[in-house]
Amino acid sequence: MRILVASHTYVVDLNCEKLRSLTRLNPNIEVTIVVPQRWQPGGVQNKIIESQPKIADNFRVIPISNFSQNNQALLTFGVDIIPLLQKFRPDIIQVEQGSKSLAYAQFITLNRLLNLRAKNVFFTWWNLPYTPKFPISWLEAYNLKNTDGLIAGNQDGVDVLKERGYRGKYTVLPQLGVDEVLFSPGKQPDLARSLGIKTDEFVIGFIGRFVEEKGILTLIKAVAKLTGKWKLLLLGRGILKDKIIGEATAAGIGDRLMIVESVPHDQVVNYINLMNTLVLPSEITYRVKTLTAVGWKEQFGHVLIEAMACQIPVIGSDSGEIPFVIADTGLIFPEKDGEALAKSIQTLLDNPSFALELGQRGYQRVMTNYTNKALAQKQLDFYQQLLSR
Repeated sequence: MRILVASHTYVVDLNCEKLRSLTRLNPNIEVTIVVPQRWQPGGVQNKIIESQPKIADNFRVIPISNFSQNNQALLTFGVDIIPLLQKFRPDIIQVEQGSKSLAYAQFITLNRLLNLRAKNVFFTWWNLPYTPKFPISWLEAYNLKNTDGLIAGNQDGVDVLKERGYRGKYTVLPQLGVDEVLFSPGKQPDLARSLGIKTDEFVIGFIGRFVEEKGILTLIKAVAKLTGKWKLLLLGRGILKDKIIGEATAAGIGDRLMIVESVPHDQVVNYINLMNTLVLPSEITYRVKTLTAVGWKEQFGHVLIEAMACQIPVIGSDSGEIPFVIADTGLIFPEKDGEALAKSIQTLLDNPSFALELGQRGYQRVMTNYTNKALAQKQLDFYQQLLSR
């Protein structure tokens, strides 16, 4: 089976592990990943990445010239994609840019023009209803009409596309799994010392963008209500940084706040292992606007499974996919409810044995459902369904 996957996501090598795992399931599986030559990921990793080719047996990452360096909807690839497709002749073409992407339409069209006869598959995270206007509506209709299989990162994403008229095969799987070798428990005494964290301080962690929809202001209000010895570690960057510092200072907790703005992806685990709990307090918003839709709701919360793999107990809001990811292995509170969040954090702060139990439960859930190998097997099962038709 020859599988071609195209996405900006895989400019970060750590993100390729699920697809590497796919090639290890069967020696007859070949995977080629097409990535843009230049891309700016945003978030914690905010520098432009110059993609490098990687070739190892039946796994390859091939940078292709691209238009747009930081907009998923506008991303398309240059003419150098054509000889690659002609040589590789994939059985599966999977484009991970959503239902309304130009890149997906480009691959659908090339699949037809080059007579590749590959199955067209796309991945989406989008989980809110929308009504696109022309020409986006036409673009999406073309893409959906020519789709053989859909992989959605959450069940809401499937439901939204059914409302948009999709009637084909689908499965629900997150885009990325967890590398359980990298994301594993490990003490970080030197890093803790460098940040001024004492051994008896309970560390509350947050990883993500400093924007309202990530619930970070609700988190600041919640921790201001806590008793005991604790510190708040924020890993990320964003427009709310000054407001976060201001509100923490006004609440008299400025000296307990630690902000780390830029960390390489493979070093995030070190900071997770400083935490006694990781909080994802996301909130639905309709202020966020893209070229094709309005609004945002938590689509998965990958930091949750990274923390769970490190046996760190997690707390999440009831926004979007968060409760389904955590299930019964962590604590859930109503989004935007700072009082409820404070109670959840205080519960773990006051009950270390309960926190330990949740951490172990979360670890088992991740090992069963969210490792790269587990997800690769589920993705292969889906491909085999498509190719048997």
